[in-house]
Amino acid sequence: MVRRKVYVTVDAEHRPDGSCRPISIRLANDRLYPIDKILQICRAASEVGGRGVRYRVRIGSHETLLFDEQNGKWFVEAKFG
Repeated sequence: MVRRKVYVTVDAEHRPDGSCRPISIRLANDRLYPIDKILQICRAASEVGGRGVRYRVRIGSHETLLFDEQNGKWFVEAKFG
């Protein structure tokens, strides 16, 4: 299975303490995926290039890695193949 960097639209909640919580991910096909649970938050580099705040999230029964590059851009490590 090959992973690729795919930029996505993210709906997020910005809190008074400065923290940010992603609520949903929208892919290029305009499909909306609500985030059911945030499992982990840390600063990390991606295996597919890039770095930032990494969110390990659960969408339905699947886990994925969502990255906030902190420049207004978000991406996921999408699986292909």
